[in-house]
Amino acid sequence: MTNIKYTADLNSNIHRDSVKIRQEVFVQEQHVPSDLEVDADEGRCLYIVAYDDQDQPVATLRLLPADYGLHVQRVAVRKAARGTGLGRVIMNAARDYAQANGIKQLRLDAQVHATGFYSALGYSFADRPEFLDAGIRHREMYLDL
Repeated sequence: MTNIKYTADLNSNIHRDSVKIRQEVFVQEQHVPSDLEVDADEGRCLYIVAYDDQDQPVATLRLLPADYGLHVQRVAVRKAARGTGLGRVIMNAARDYAQANGIKQLRLDAQVHATGFYSALGYSFADRPEFLDAGIRHREMYLDL
């Protein structure tokens, strides 16, 4: 059983858990500079964190408000929890939150190796060509709700 928690409070344990997962995945594993990982948008986002049966944080993402709806960012699943469906769980939580709040579109910048995962969730490629972010190849994708 997965427990999903939401916060916009940067002083909350939920936000701290989100940053901890992101540091493990992006900074330690993918060598993204930590000053790029925690950025100026941190205080403008809603954070979603999935917790396992032992109440340990295992997956996270953040939602940044944008003129078209919400930008899904910092999608991360701890290494030991990968392949268990938690990526889908956290992405579905973001979709459900958006739908419940009248959001019409989600966009994200997917690492190229993960585009199949997002396509399976119904995301389509935007017209923007492939680009580099933090030295990693990305493609912009969107989901109309």
